[in-house]
Amino acid sequence: MKQFGHGTLLLNTLLLLGVVGLFGASLMWGETSIMFSHALADLMAGRHTAGAIIVAQLRLPRTLLAIMVGGTLGLSGAVLQGYLRNPLADPGILGVSGGAALGAVCVFYTGLMQLSIAALPLGGLTGALCAAAVLMGVVGRGGTLVLLLAGAALSSFTAALTALVLNLVPSPYASFEIMHWLMGSLTDRTFTHVWICLPGVVCGTLFMLSCARALDALALGTDVAESLGFRLHAPWGIQTRVVLGAALAVGACVAVSGAIGFVGLVVPHLLRPLTGHQPSRLLVPSFLGGGLLLLAADMVVRLVASGPELQLGVLTALVGAPVFFARVIILKRSSP
Repeated sequence: MKQFGHGTLLLNTLLLLGVVGLFGASLMWGETSIMFSHALADLMAGRHTAGAIIVAQLRLPRTLLAIMVGGTLGLSGAVLQGYLRNPLADPGILGVSGGAALGAVCVFYTGLMQLSIAALPLGGLTGALCAAAVLMGVVGRGGTLVLLLAGAALSSFTAALTALVLNLVPSPYASFEIMHWLMGSLTDRTFTHVWICLPGVVCGTLFMLSCARALDALALGTDVAESLGFRLHAPWGIQTRVVLGAALAVGACVAVSGAIGFVGLVVPHLLRPLTGHQPSRLLVPSFLGGGLLLLAADMVVRLVASGPELQLGVLTALVGAPVFFARVIILKRSSP
């Protein structure tokens, strides 16, 4: 156990160094070539030069959101896989991502996005919170099976409503904008989006991290966890904190970035063997690994674009699916 503890500390350190390195690289490099040292000096001196504006108002919020969104998706995937004891669980399983997408699509449909830059993420956040409230109301004190069934039903229902809105949109341009947003991206995000996303990410992350010890107990079975004093289905018990935490954090992220898939599914799978397969030790590495992965993917999207920018959600799916298939093949070969 001590060996795994030292190994996890080293893993966290390496991942953190990777995040810090890509954070700096993301600020320095982009579609527009600037002298970063001059831009940083202008920014520190309060001079509103082109380079300072590009760094402070375009690259910095985009970089912060990449870390927040990627970290949240990675952490949520690790928590849900540990709680449900299902390696296929990911943040989209609860239906909250679909609720956020539906809320954003309704903002497009009603034209409210013309009122303010904050209208779209606020609409997505409202949809996520409504979906979370419905999920909590349906599940109540039910177990993991009820949660899975309710999440699947809610995902299907929100997907159907989103398709209905797309079907009813009178303008082809509006339909294009909706589909473009649903693919997931961090392009043109500002600090308004960061501040809208931050409260949900912080609160949701704290809820999920508070369940770390319970996830270790659940790995031994529900009865063992209950006997150790972890209340699974009581008010504000483990299930409530897991669902509410994932809903708040993922809903806030989807509200500002759109749907970005495979991060919450792949990152915990890649890091789990390095943490001794202990759920509590996987949480922080999954957050750092998710942030690192999305930072890298966002830099690729920005630096290799020769025409229309590739959507971030498309890239993560193109990369994540083969990685996940490779992981499945490795597990198949190692199984007796």
